[in-house]
Amino acid sequence: MARHVKKGDTVAVIAGDDKGKTGEVLVIYPQRGKVLVAGVNRVYRHLRPSKQHPQGGRIQKEMPIDISNVLPVDPKTSQPTRVGFRVDSNGIKERFAKKSGQSLGAIGKKKS
Repeated sequence: MARHVKKGDTVAVIAGDDKGKTGEVLVIYPQRGKVLVAGVNRVYRHLRPSKQHPQGGRIQKEMPIDISNVLPVDPKTSQPTRVGFRVDSNGIKERFAKKSGQSLGAIGKKKS
């Protein structure tokens, strides 16, 4: 499982039809290696009239994209950045942006 992105991260798409777009990670599918990003990879779903959708018609929804096609956005420079891992002074493992060194949040608990 790729740990460079987490739910709630702002990510930039670096490959595919939506290259250059940014959005928030809504869901991660670790078994499939995919992520669902708000506003990215939108498709039309054609619906037959039903109780939930009495009109039927077309709705637009996001579809998952491969996790390798996204990079977190550096909070300092607002550019896509690779992610590194380090243990801070309190012994907590955290992710950090390689471009600026800015922390992207803790991923583990303090080791005893």
